[in-house]
Amino acid sequence: MAARRSSAAVNRAVEIGLSVAIVSMDEETPRVLVIHRAGEPADALPFGPFDPLAHRTMEEGLRSWVEAQTYLQLGYVEQLYTFGDRGRHLARPSDGPRIVSVGYLALTRPQSAPKAHDVIWRGWYGYFPWEDWRETEPAIIGAVIKPRLLAYAQAAPDRETKERRLDRIRLCFGFDGLGWDEEKVLERYELLYGAGLVAEAARDGRPAPPDDAAAKPLAGQAMVFDHRRILATAMGRLRAKMKYRPVVFELMPPEFTLWELQRTVEAISGIRLHKQNFRRLVESQGLVEGTGKQSRKTGGRPAERFRFRRDVLRERPAPGLRLAARRGR
Repeated sequence: MAARRSSAAVNRAVEIGLSVAIVSMDEETPRVLVIHRAGEPADALPFGPFDPLAHRTMEEGLRSWVEAQTYLQLGYVEQLYTFGDRGRHLARPSDGPRIVSVGYLALTRPQSAPKAHDVIWRGWYGYFPWEDWRETEPAIIGAVIKPRLLAYAQAAPDRETKERRLDRIRLCFGFDGLGWDEEKVLERYELLYGAGLVAEAARDGRPAPPDDAAAKPLAGQAMVFDHRRILATAMGRLRAKMKYRPVVFELMPPEFTLWELQRTVEAISGIRLHKQNFRRLVESQGLVEGTGKQSRKTGGRPAERFRFRRDVLRERPAPGLRLAARRGR
């Protein structure tokens, strides 16, 4: 009896974990710091336990163990969401305590190769290849995603469910002329997961897609547990937030050209922007100030170097970059 009570207590136990998507830039590639162990099929975001006795706050705990594990001191950090779905860490409830993870987004300026073992920077579009629209619509959408999602809708058990699925597909991927919304990263991933079209769905025991016999999970690197969902949340948050807060400058070096700033914004948002309109927007918002220096990195005409003008934070409650995609994509 005592053993059964002890087992039941373990099954009802809850532990708090902390997971973080640490984002940096490498030229025009947004990167995320991941743990990658040789022979393992999936990457992981840095994560660790919250110790209420050792850490005054969750963020303090996050910063402490990230520095211990990766030798990286975090700068900008914000909390994303609490992820507590049953089974997110365990195949069966009896395997151990339920893990509730508090997800974070952290931004850091360009970094060299990590010093820690098994820790590497990876481009985030490797996990979400359908999210990069900078050149054109990703081929995977028309060739793979759209037909398989439509098959998922057609396989619905009734007409009402079918219509709901079709509406969700249109909204998430902008089909039928609705247009692409770059902020819906999480919504798109959860749709693909629910349709059984990503590797994590099969791993978690989700029903196979209707055309499973002739298809494989979509391209894109899988992650352990629900870490790709956490990363999708971080991507969507960053894409949305840089429109009303100057968080993009947390990813920039102290001095930069307007072209470098535009390319960073495009890389994060996954869309191309009109050059002249972008420059007018930056200047009208008073987000930058000239340094009086010139850059010759491009090999062409010298370009003026700028820096972030921090006074803007005291002047307006919501300074940011209201993006408008370049027409003709």
